[in-house]
Amino acid sequence: MSQKVLLNAKEVNIILHRLACQLIEKHNDFSNTVLIGLQPRGVFLADRIAKILKEDYKVKDIKLGYLDITFYRDDFRRSEKPLEANSTKIDFIVEDKNIVFIDDVLYSGRSIRAALTAIQSFGRPNEIELLTLIDRRFSRHLPIQPDYRGRQVDVINSEKVKVNWKEHDAEDSVYLIDK
Repeated sequence: MSQKVLLNAKEVNIILHRLACQLIEKHNDFSNTVLIGLQPRGVFLADRIAKILKEDYKVKDIKLGYLDITFYRDDFRRSEKPLEANSTKIDFIVEDKNIVFIDDVLYSGRSIRAALTAIQSFGRPNEIELLTLIDRRFSRHLPIQPDYRGRQVDVINSEKVKVNWKEHDAEDSVYLIDK
């Protein structure tokens, strides 16, 4: 199994700040916008983006939630191992809000489709956008594209993109792993 560095810590930091600035350009003061990290790995990116918006760009009122999509996926019964659900934490109203779904890697689009279904349990948003750190553009099974992307990569299906966060994995990095 070989691995190649796609992004190092400095590059990840630059991309996170660019994504935060793009969000500010579109959503200004975030008074009608909420950020929702998709469990499990999208929450690390969502936390980091929210922190940058608050601390570096002084956006005062960021509403951040986490959405578990485990049982909304169309493939959740296909696994031999028992599924472990993550927690959903949405302690604000999504009705008529602009939602930004945040996930680390956009691959087939199935997670986003599941998130679109799951969020309907909380109300009807005005608009839904997608922010992703890595867009695997030639791997899509569904017609889903990110509104905000950190890096677009072309990888074959036998390769895996692994995103590491210093809060969880001791470093900020993105690797391309040949299985």
